[in-house]
Amino acid sequence: MTANSRGTKAAPPAVRQRRLFVLPWPAGARARVLRHCALLAVCALCYSNSLWGEFVHDDIWAITNNPDVRPGSSLLGIFSNDFWGKRMADNTSHKSYRPLCVLTFKLNIVLGGMNPFSFHLVNVFLHCLVTVLLMHTCERCVFEDDNVSFLTALLFSVHPIHTEAVSGIVGRADVLASVLFLLAFLSYIRTTDEVPPTVSVLSFAISLLLGTCAMLVKETGVTVFGVCVLYDLLLLCHKPLVSNLSRHEWKELFRSSSPFIKRACVVSLHVAIIMTLRLWLMGGSMPLFSEQDNPASFSPFLLTRFLTYCYLLAFNAWLLLAPIMLCYDWQVGSIPLVESLWDGRNIASLALALVMLALTLKCITCLEKMKGKEVLVGLLFLVFPFIPASNLFFRVGFVVAERVLYMPSMGYCILVVHGLNRLYSVVSRWGAVALTVSMLVVLLLCSWKTTLPHNAKVHYNYANFLKDKGRNQEAIFHYKSALGLYPRHASALNNLGTLTQQSEEAEDYYRRALDINPQHNRALFNLANLLRSQGNEKEAERMLKESIRFGPHFADAYSSLASLYADQGHSKEANEIYSKGIENCPESSDLHNNYGVFLVDTGHGDHAAFHYQEAVRLKPAHYVAMVNLGRLLRSSNDNKEAELWYKRALQVVRKVDILTPLGALYYNTGRYEEALEVYKEAATLQPDSTDVWLALAQVLAMAGHPVEAEKMTRGIISKSSNCTECYRLLSAIYSKQGNYTEALDALRAALQQEPSDPAMRAELHFSMGNQLREMNQLDEAFQSYKLAVELKPDQSQAWMNMGGIQHIKGDYAAARIYYQRALLLSPGSRLLKENLAKLDRLEKKLHGP
Repeated sequence: MTANSRGTKAAPPAVRQRRLFVLPWPAGARARVLRHCALLAVCALCYSNSLWGEFVHDDIWAITNNPDVRPGSSLLGIFSNDFWGKRMADNTSHKSYRPLCVLTFKLNIVLGGMNPFSFHLVNVFLHCLVTVLLMHTCERCVFEDDNVSFLTALLFSVHPIHTEAVSGIVGRADVLASVLFLLAFLSYIRTTDEVPPTVSVLSFAISLLLGTCAMLVKETGVTVFGVCVLYDLLLLCHKPLVSNLSRHEWKELFRSSSPFIKRACVVSLHVAIIMTLRLWLMGGSMPLFSEQDNPASFSPFLLTRFLTYCYLLAFNAWLLLAPIMLCYDWQVGSIPLVESLWDGRNIASLALALVMLALTLKCITCLEKMKGKEVLVGLLFLVFPFIPASNLFFRVGFVVAERVLYMPSMGYCILVVHGLNRLYSVVSRWGAVALTVSMLVVLLLCSWKTTLPHNAKVHYNYANFLKDKGRNQEAIFHYKSALGLYPRHASALNNLGTLTQQSEEAEDYYRRALDINPQHNRALFNLANLLRSQGNEKEAERMLKESIRFGPHFADAYSSLASLYADQGHSKEANEIYSKGIENCPESSDLHNNYGVFLVDTGHGDHAAFHYQEAVRLKPAHYVAMVNLGRLLRSSNDNKEAELWYKRALQVVRKVDILTPLGALYYNTGRYEEALEVYKEAATLQPDSTDVWLALAQVLAMAGHPVEAEKMTRGIISKSSNCTECYRLLSAIYSKQGNYTEALDALRAALQQEPSDPAMRAELHFSMGNQLREMNQLDEAFQSYKLAVELKPDQSQAWMNMGGIQHIKGDYAAARIYYQRALLLSPGSRLLKENLAKLDRLEKKLHGP
């Protein structure tokens, strides 16, 4: 049979391909709107409970304690310091240069203050934006079916691995970097389209800019350039790869590849420049991490490091595949090292290697046959963003960090949905239904499931939270739980020492912490303060110096050492320590405040005001510095300005320590009604304070309410059996009413309390003398004044009153002696001089000229 006589084969019947999770969306723009709304609703529903979270863990160091994000701080600091506000060249810096992320924190504070809600709201919004951009990317260059792109974004939106990145405020670096990563990738794809050259160049430039911004948000953002270049290279394979091309064909291939080569060269040069600048900002050094941060990298055995790193790759893959056990920190022994070839965990490493090999071969096969790009894009998005966290090129400061899986999870979702789509197309109808139901169940479980394993650092951080809330017993339990899981946790031992009530036990905890880490500057600091309280000042001084040496930016150590020198009378050394501390810790508000107190105590109050104001500038809520500044202004009689600072402190917090000096200001300036209001509030806040109630009673007495004042004072006496000041106040109330006998009885009751201060006893005897003199009992009054000057010889008023009694009694010689003694103590007293002049005239009359 000739070729022409052969019958033609009938065309096979059309096969209808199944679609994964076919949704009843209407066609066109309305369908896109519905898909976007569905994604936004799911994202908001999953993370709405995070909106009311507080600043916790790294949030505190990156935001509340970061000087670069405070209002009024220089923008220059954001672009010269690391993520935590330290100088990039500093040896203690983590070298995490993320100025654009820090800038968003600063904008948050400028627009919404320090309210955590606004920070969390931005994080959830950015997660919604990443989800929508991922769907758009899949529609643009991954899947042909929009429903499959939607399902990929839906899986991404609910994946539990994103919990840390979205719910933790510092996770914004990963989420915002993913936004810029996708935008840079989409802009780069635009340059390969059939567009006018001007559009292509502009899109290329925008891609370079967005990729650089992604790196300035999070270091992993730079990997977008590798993704773009490889995607560009492999897309050039518009026909099957062959090895037996002719010379002409090779030239044609090179000519057609010329635009790619130019783009790749420009991208490579750009990356080289920005990475060189990045290394220059780091001061040419890599960050320093401890064994606790990344134990595998400190192992002296190459095999252990290799096997552990391989297992950690498999562990991260398992977190993406089955996020059953999640934790925001996997350090301090959570994942033991793989030290032997016979460790069963090596099977997981081998399984991951086989899967990645199979995916790579599948990708190559698809490119050979000019088929879809799903596997290629999935692998690029999965592998490249994870490379910086893999320990392959440099040591990282963590074992496993779920937040760094936020960006790679985009590739994971693409691969999973692509695989399910292929599986869906070959199974039976009932199998397809079962697969769809299973997918829905997985999505539902993902939106619910987030748990924590038994992790030493989790217990440690939760204990810190409990300690800050004053729940000390619970904190002790969790510190001990952390030590049970990781006995070498020096910080847990140190913090236990701060909570125990027994000094011997506290010292034991501190010394155990120092046995593990002799350079633990906080344990050195705490042990030094404990030894100082026990009188061992020499050893305390040595340890405080060690604490400063190992923690040159630990402001509390400078304050404590300077305080030790001040107590020893070494003001010069104390001043030098304070100056050095402020030089090394210029952003420490407490250090400025403490230095101000020291300057006031040493008679340099004129310089103290600057440091109080600096403390407030650095920490606008530093009410202690405000009160100290108010007291300083009061001492210089600047009452108006002092009042303003007291009121400013009260705007921060309503505390007795602020109300009482303000009340004293009102009392001493005759503003009794205002003083009454202030002291009443203080008494409400601290109802058990005898001093507050006594001050309130004094104000009542001066404000013309003697009955209320007496009643309140009697009430204080009934609750406090030893209240000398109460009896003094009663005496003043009775004396003002002319009830001198009752006033005298109150003073005698005060003396019966046997006050230990001689000056106090002298004042009481002096007051008794005044009452007796009012009752014309001059001899008894004289004896009371005499007792007063025996206890306090510099009491000029008592000497003068004794002279006055002798003057009245006609003993002019004795009167002159007492007057002259008083004049020596008060040489400017006009009254004394007049009394002496009267004596002179009387003596002249008696003895003649």
